[in-house]
Amino acid sequence: MGNMLTALLNTANSMRAVEQALTVTENNVVNASTPGYAKQTATFVAQPFDLTVGLPGGVAAGPVQSSRDAFAEQAVRNQQTDLNYYQQKVSDLTTMESYFSTSSTSGIGPAMSSLFQSFSQLSVNPNDTVSRQNVINQAQSVAQNFQTTASGLESQGTNIDEETSSTIASINQLAGQVATINGENRVDPSGGVNAGVDAQLNSTLEQLSQLVNFKALQQPDGTITVYVGGQTPLVVGAHTYAISGDFSTPQTAVDSSTGADITSQITGGQLSAMLDDKNNVLPGYLASLNTLAQGVADQVNTGLSNGIDENGASPATDLFTYNANLGAAATLAVNPLTPDQIAAAMPGAPGGNGNALALAALANQPNLNNYTFAQFYGNIGAQVGNDLSTATDNQSTKQALLGQAQTLRQQASGVSLDEEAANLIAFQRAYQANAKMLTVLDTLTQDLMNVLPNAA
Repeated sequence: MGNMLTALLNTANSMRAVEQALTVTENNVVNASTPGYAKQTATFVAQPFDLTVGLPGGVAAGPVQSSRDAFAEQAVRNQQTDLNYYQQKVSDLTTMESYFSTSSTSGIGPAMSSLFQSFSQLSVNPNDTVSRQNVINQAQSVAQNFQTTASGLESQGTNIDEETSSTIASINQLAGQVATINGENRVDPSGGVNAGVDAQLNSTLEQLSQLVNFKALQQPDGTITVYVGGQTPLVVGAHTYAISGDFSTPQTAVDSSTGADITSQITGGQLSAMLDDKNNVLPGYLASLNTLAQGVADQVNTGLSNGIDENGASPATDLFTYNANLGAAATLAVNPLTPDQIAAAMPGAPGGNGNALALAALANQPNLNNYTFAQFYGNIGAQVGNDLSTATDNQSTKQALLGQAQTLRQQASGVSLDEEAANLIAFQRAYQANAKMLTVLDTLTQDLMNVLPNAA
């Protein structure tokens, strides 16, 4: 009778173990598309067998094991960080490129060309008031286009700062979610992992990897410690150490929770691209634009100063004016001259066109770093275009690498519906077999109990 009861107990335990395995399989199927979910595997544990000391043996459900591969997860996060860096680059540079189009019929390039053409037209009839006024009008167009482009670049810098502030807020928000998850008991007493919380954690870390580079370290108590840039604590246990942006100077900075400048540690993700574009790329383009604006203004002003106006007098006022400290492009303007003050003639030939010809010739002279004005402007546009092309190529490469990393992760820890279907059938049959065994044992037990009184 004792052996019969032992068999009943073992069969019941086996049914419970198989039932848990069925639950795990069903959870895998339901969560196959859940972000961050890793396949869970049911385990079975052989119970000690020694009837002399009351150990009946049998099988019991073991801890549910996660198939999560830390290396695969890190590989995906690394590629996600790189991809989002270049995605942000492409977004920023696409906007910047629009200010330096070399094929447009408007903008700085066509305006400069029209200015020097106006000097050429003036040389045909140097005493024509309309032609003289046209020079002033074209100069105003040049100044306006430089101002517009400089203003656009500065606005782009402001927009990037706003995006940077929003991104930092998102980083801190995700850090708070990680801290909240750390505050929960992610490790089951049996040694298993809470699949739902684990999925939430890894999904949150993957979102964070899009914004900034970081290092995540698993702690013995089951929590995750996150270091921004691999050095500065962002999440420790259930506590967050928020970072902040410093926009008080032209160079945007990121500070730790203690106020330390950690900008140099930010080397990946959207935040890194924003910092580079605001602190390095935009100032470089703007510096080239200022060089061009100052070069055009200075050389035209110098050229006009070499001649005499319609009244035979040397010019007392420059055509162009600007403030180099505030940026030549942003402050370029035209002084309020009258048409008769345009110096079209040379001092030795009053009423002539000698100076107008010399000014028209400036368009084709390599007077700016060995380039003509048009070539110099084209070089700026080419630089922006090359930067955008490089970022676009890198984006495509990183997208492919991310896809490969995700595929490898899927192979390591993703849910295969075919595999789960096979497991479901196997566990169902095991459950049915145990149920059949339990029925047989129950029948035998009843028969035995019916026989025993008669034997007495």
